[in-house]
Amino acid sequence: MTESHSAPLTLFNSLTRQAEPFVPVHPGEARVYTCGPTVYNFQHIGNMRAYIFADTLGRVLSWKGYKLTHIINITDVGHLTSDADAGDDKMEKAASAAGKSAWDIAKFYTDAYWRDIERLNIRQPAKWSIATEHVEAMIDFAKSIADKHCYELESGLYFDTSTVPGYGSLARANTDDGESRIDPVEGKRHATDFAIWRKTPAGETRQMEWDSPWGKGAPGWHLECSVMSKMYLGETFDIHTGGIDHREIHHPNEIAQNQAHSCSADTGANIWMHNNFLVDRGGKMSKSAGEFLTLQWLVDRGVHPLAYRLMCLQAHYRSELEFTFDNLLAALTRIKRMVMAVEQLKAQTEPADRCTHPRLRERLDAFDAAVSDDLNTPKALTHLDEILAHKKIDRGEKLAAVSEADAVLGLNLLTLNRTDLRIRPTDAEIDETEIERQLDLRRDAKASKNFPAADAIRDDLAARGVEIMDGDPLRWDWRITA
Repeated sequence: MTESHSAPLTLFNSLTRQAEPFVPVHPGEARVYTCGPTVYNFQHIGNMRAYIFADTLGRVLSWKGYKLTHIINITDVGHLTSDADAGDDKMEKAASAAGKSAWDIAKFYTDAYWRDIERLNIRQPAKWSIATEHVEAMIDFAKSIADKHCYELESGLYFDTSTVPGYGSLARANTDDGESRIDPVEGKRHATDFAIWRKTPAGETRQMEWDSPWGKGAPGWHLECSVMSKMYLGETFDIHTGGIDHREIHHPNEIAQNQAHSCSADTGANIWMHNNFLVDRGGKMSKSAGEFLTLQWLVDRGVHPLAYRLMCLQAHYRSELEFTFDNLLAALTRIKRMVMAVEQLKAQTEPADRCTHPRLRERLDAFDAAVSDDLNTPKALTHLDEILAHKKIDRGEKLAAVSEADAVLGLNLLTLNRTDLRIRPTDAEIDETEIERQLDLRRDAKASKNFPAADAIRDDLAARGVEIMDGDPLRWDWRITA
């Protein structure tokens, strides 16, 4: 832990339902596993909230001085169309619909996901762990627990959840809510039992299938995370993250596998953390609806991806966050104001090597206390606002303080400029060259006191989605409307 970031770090553990001090398994290190995407389609912005949260956690751990090892998996096989053990494989189904191979589908949507990761300024993990590259290890894992904890049916190898103590304690289930999400499979001993290995049905051939002791087929979805987290982080590691929907079935199943493998009550991770849902009252968040909200959808409407990152940071990760375009535009306005303030400072000086001013250090200490309190980024943002608002303080030190805080927030405040935030909506009926020409005509009209002509140009530009900013060197911006 760095001397200036010494507030005790506490994190909410979904397993115990309480905030706990972070005590690393390996002193000075932090080992984190994040459930990654299933790459059968583009990720919607609700999915991306989970990775902004995980990135923020990683940044806080780095801020506190821990050596971070962060693993994110890519699920390119084994995930069915629900959390159930029935239905089609998402990869096979997407490949069939597109007339492409499952491998091509996986590569296309993995690359799309990685582009979104970069646009949201999410740091690269220590490793992207690809499921199909670890199938042999998954088979070995399954073999090690099969005799004591599994049974075989015609459809595959199933984990008997009654063989581990306290199954479902993470979800505080077995509840009707949990079990209602699991479709019945003929022959299962208990509703909560889940597939370790899914056999290819007789007479069928899948694009993604492997030989195993239980027949040709593919691993169950839950298996990959147990295998890859242990492979890269150890039998017991620090933190496992994912969306709150994973808390009910996927992560309890993962824990059951971990306990079976270790022959103990060890859940794998000491702390399980879950971000809450992004709620869209308009109903476009679900991929099953066809059209859904992606990061590119926001960009096409003129919104910079980091405005969405800021929107997520303005809510606590454990709170539901309602998506509205008005909320997003408010975040866009806020990041513009931050960037304007930083640009003014950069125009006058260079950042100092470090921030030592007592009043700024006081704000940074408060910032540290906020992010150390279970990643309270909404409160941390108010302390950043106060840093930017401080008057009569060395500008270089202010820039150093902003840079220090932005290492956690990841908003790129010292490298962004306002023109970066000026993204042309795809439905705009005018381009930048024509806007500049019209503004020159308006300037000439005002100079000759032809105010009706100047007003007409202003009104025409406004009707075409351009907002004129008189007295501002930037001169204009896109008028983004909901």
